Amino acid sequence: MKKIIFLLIVLFLFDYSYAQHKTLTIYYPDSTKIINMTRVDSMSLFICGASKINYAGQDYNTVFIGNQCWLKENLNVGTRIESYLGMSNNSIIEKYCYDNNPANCETYGGLYLWEEAMQYVNTEGTKGICPTGWHIPTFAEFQTLVDSVGNHANALKKIGQGTGEGQGTNSSGFSILLAGGRLYNSSGFVGLGQSTNLYSSKNGSCGYSCVYDFRIVAESNTIYLQQGTMPSWGLSVRCIRNVN
Repeated sequence: MKKIIFLLIVLFLFDYSYAQHKTLTIYYPDSTKIINMTRVDSMSLFICGASKINYAGQDYNTVFIGNQCWLKENLNVGTRIESYLGMSNNSIIEKYCYDNNPANCETYGGLYLWEEAMQYVNTEGTKGICPTGWHIPTFAEFQTLVDSVGNHANALKKIGQGTGEGQGTNSSGFSILLAGGRLYNSSGFVGLGQSTNLYSSKNGSCGYSCVYDFRIVAESNTIYLQQGTMPSWGLSVRCIRNVN
């Protein structure tokens, strides 16, 4: 926070006439971001962990973990459909809300089939339904996140999430909620308050249609990175910022 305040003071005092054709280099906190500044009347600067992202009319907080920048909330974008309906490649982002209750989307984010989240592109690291400049995490990026917190799920869980040895501390700021999901090939829901899965953008090789995902459960401090999840589950999506 002290770094952020110092940076804002410096920018406030900066002479824009001097900024023409100059380059400002900002180190925050363990990475280097290069901002090319030219003569402008105003300036927009993104600082992960301090800046918010407005996407489709909703603000999302950001959090810097290790050397990665993540959205701090699950995506909640698209038109809600009833859980008995399928999702299709119709140029409309569609979502499920747990128990078909819109209030659950406001709290936990939407639930998406894998192909809908990927917007029907099978390339790992694709933008999918994420904001511009962000993408559906690769499996390797999830592994980096896990390594950054020492495979401690509690560090990623929001305080109040989890039970017993699995109680969240949120020491990372990731603030994940146990959002549950829509059952595969079914209109039912399961797992609210008990578990959560986040889709990765990596296809699996199971001998049947499957993908890789990230999973944590209420009673455990372990993070599960796994292959085998059917893409017809309705699961949560958390976006990661592109590396420039």
